[in-house]
Amino acid sequence: MLKIRWPCLSLLLVCATGAADAAAPTADELVRRYDEVMSPRTFDALMAMVAHRQDGSTRAYKMRVLKSGDDKTRVWFVEPASAKGQEMLKVGDNMWVYMPNLKRALRIASRESFQGGDFNNGDVLRVNYVADYNAKLVPSADDALFALELTAKSSEASYDRIQLWLRKDKRLPVKAESLHPGRGRNQTRQWQGHRRSQRLRQ
Repeated sequence: MLKIRWPCLSLLLVCATGAADAAAPTADELVRRYDEVMSPRTFDALMAMVAHRQDGSTRAYKMRVLKSGDDKTRVWFVEPASAKGQEMLKVGDNMWVYMPNLKRALRIASRESFQGGDFNNGDVLRVNYVADYNAKLVPSADDALFALELTAKSSEASYDRIQLWLRKDKRLPVKAESLHPGRGRNQTRQWQGHRRSQRLRQ
């Protein structure tokens, strides 16, 4: 099982946290909250990700992500050395990756894996769970967490199915388990250290 941890999500924008609603949220409300936290409509973020592979090795990624509206996203990779200088761009449903060694951009798909298969292209370019998945609440083994089961609405979604957990107190994502298309195994993603920074000027 491949594990991916995002130890740092430092957005240059204030995500509205607010007080938790008194009434229990619906599955759709929780998925909307996930999108608000992980991919606000407009933001400039520095992100770090650590992939824990099946063989016990790890690989760290650092990237800058710039998003404008719901249809434009650009990513610059800083680390590791093998990915440094690569850029990813999404405009609407179209995605490209710029390869500096080839000095050209290549078309890519949301479900295709990046580099050695540590994550899907859609993990960084297409975070719109409200649009991509049908969601339902399921029993959680942890009383402090909401548990959701997500099923893809179409083949444009990054995964066929996702199990997602969010904290009940602050409605922040904790973990997700995704079915890798065509691989017959799961990918586990965990988030740590959600942090806020200054609001972007419009």
